[in-house]
Amino acid sequence: MTATVEVQTPFETIGGGEAVRRIVDRFYDLMDSVPAYRDLRALHADDLGPMRHSLTGFLSAWLGGPRDWFDSNPGKCMMSLHAAVPIPNIVADQWVDAMRAAMRDTSVDNALADQIAVAFQRIGSGMINR
Repeated sequence: MTATVEVQTPFETIGGGEAVRRIVDRFYDLMDSVPAYRDLRALHADDLGPMRHSLTGFLSAWLGGPRDWFDSNPGKCMMSLHAAVPIPNIVADQWVDAMRAAMRDTSVDNALADQIAVAFQRIGSGMINR
């Protein structure tokens, strides 16, 4: 008999869609209230509601959950969606820092949060265009 090993996706490990929504909400709350993230906040519209919804869908799919965001946005990725936005090093660093803080504040497992943060660092670095 062969043993079957079930591997959870990061989406499942993190706690599913509700947990991703909490992370995203915390991220935008931090971005909206912490002066250290003012440059990052300045790139966003006053109403963060649409961004909260979109980032929740994107991260859910990116972490291995439902792929609704990708199905609704064929051929799009974070890089292409942000290509026209001037993103200097400081903004990329603020994004990564705020995402790390959001994961910490929502009690994401430290080892998983560290792995995700490494990927976020790569994404942030890839978006720098100024």
